[in-house]
Amino acid sequence: MPREIDEAWIEEAVRRYRRIESLQAEFDQAVDTVEVTVRSPDGLVEVVVTAGGRITDVRFLGPLHSRHPRDVAGSVQAAVTAAADAAQWAREKLHNETFAAYRPLAGA
Repeated sequence: MPREIDEAWIEEAVRRYRRIESLQAEFDQAVDTVEVTVRSPDGLVEVVVTAGGRITDVRFLGPLHSRHPRDVAGSVQAAVTAAADAAQWAREKLHNETFAAYRPLAGA
């Protein structure tokens, strides 16, 4: 026995699919443009990273000449690790904000 086609459900599904595509494009653009700034625990190194994980700037906020290279390297490592964590946090926040209103189709 053939099933009846629910035209309204199909139209709603297509409309929602297009909205999800639009939201995904907004999310992708935001991931590339939103930046987060973090510092090493000692305050020596500042790193700016996009939500996508691309480091866009690294700054040294204090003199390096009096520091041991191993200490400077540790500061850089700590800042880069914090930047990776911050990028992940920013992606999750953007995703939650972008898709907050999305809900599954009823009965799906």
